Amino acid sequence: MQNILVPTDFSPEAHNAFEVATQLAHRTGGHITLLHVVDAPAASGMITTGGIVGGSSRHGVYMVQLLQQTKRRMHELMYEVARKFPEVQVQDRIATGHVDDSILEVIQEHQIDLVVVGAQEHHAVTHLFTPDSHAERLVRLSPCPVLTVKHPAPNFDVHSIVFASDFAAEADLAVPSLRQVCTAFPEAELHLLDVVTSAEQADAALERIKAFAQRHQLAAYQPDVYNAPKVRAGIPRYVEQAHPDLVVMLSHGHTGLRHFLQGSVAEAVAVETAAPVLTFHPPVEVTR
Repeated sequence: MQNILVPTDFSPEAHNAFEVATQLAHRTGGHITLLHVVDAPAASGMITTGGIVGGSSRHGVYMVQLLQQTKRRMHELMYEVARKFPEVQVQDRIATGHVDDSILEVIQEHQIDLVVVGAQEHHAVTHLFTPDSHAERLVRLSPCPVLTVKHPAPNFDVHSIVFASDFAAEADLAVPSLRQVCTAFPEAELHLLDVVTSAEQADAALERIKAFAQRHQLAAYQPDVYNAPKVRAGIPRYVEQAHPDLVVMLSHGHTGLRHFLQGSVAEAVAVETAAPVLTFHPPVEVTR
């Protein structure tokens, strides 16, 4: 978690993410790329050095002014980090075009290993009627882990980590990333959470958790089984009661029709859970 990307639109939610990212970089000895994307129909006519390619003079003046204002706001954020954590390096980047595509391009170009993104916390019922958010699409499409931050965290002290899973065979693929997180926060207590939809499933869930911990020699952990009508609703409810500092989940990254029909629990949890949520895809196994 050293090469960190923070997309910003200068909203309070984006600042919450930036605040958490700077603390992570300070803890891990990492550095930050601060990205703003100008998402406008004519944005392709602007380059980040301030020049204009074609277009009317009025439009050109507007775009230059927009670029200057953006650079000023980026530098204000960089100065904020320099005052708090002078050892943390921050580079600014301005891209043009579609927001999600630009973020994914920067991830590939800079070999980013963590994206920290701000989001508004949605409630499960109202979220059914809201459009797919940038944060959810990043959880689905990003090749690297995504940390979704909904609330201010001026002191991002992680004392409890929840790994939410069904602890089926695929959960084993999460272990290397889970160990990385636990190494970054060695003082944190690890909770292994399985949400079941009936009380009769609780004993079997507890056995799966214990078997998972035994396979991977996890000696210090707390097994938690939570009963809820649906898994995607159960995790936010558990978090509301247990108040963990960080939730960790695998994301399957469904796209297209399969995503529309199945959805992704990780995507929903990322924006419906008050605590920061770290999601990552299972590693792709290369066949020979």
